[in-house]
Amino acid sequence: MAKKSGQQDDPPQQPDPHRFEFKLDKAIRDQVLETLEASPMLPLQRNVAPQESGIYALFWKKKLVYIGKASKATTKSKRTLRARLNEHSGKLANRDNLEISDMASKFLTIESDWFVWAAEFALINHFQPEWNGSGYGSKTPGKGRPGTHRVSKWNQMFPLKPGMDDSDEVDDDVGGDDPS
Repeated sequence: MAKKSGQQDDPPQQPDPHRFEFKLDKAIRDQVLETLEASPMLPLQRNVAPQESGIYALFWKKKLVYIGKASKATTKSKRTLRARLNEHSGKLANRDNLEISDMASKFLTIESDWFVWAAEFALINHFQPEWNGSGYGSKTPGKGRPGTHRVSKWNQMFPLKPGMDDSDEVDDDVGGDDPS
């Protein structure tokens, strides 16, 4: 809209002196990204990680595909990084269209379980990995969901190898940690 001659501009908006915004989310994201980037890439294999809480990244053919967490204090499963990565290793070994030798991982141990959740959330939002939200994860698709027979996107891409069933994917010690 055109201004009439002699009409003044509105004064610039002053910041609200009562408004406070946390910049913690950006700080967490930046610190976790920097530290994860410096973390060594390791083959995804049993007992690769410690028996601690933290976050991890899974890579398939060197591409980041999944971000997850292991929280001893704040999840029902009480799983550690070692248990979660062991679980993933077992699940992926039983799938067609991928080789476990093409998988790698990075992980960070985090002492505070609250920050484990915050770090996972920050990384998922930043990277938006393909397997997050695809049906890949720790739960067997449809288990505990009456009337659900759908096949997830991930299970369509990587079906079970012939002769395998869902029970073959879970290690005997999945709820605990292998001390070796």
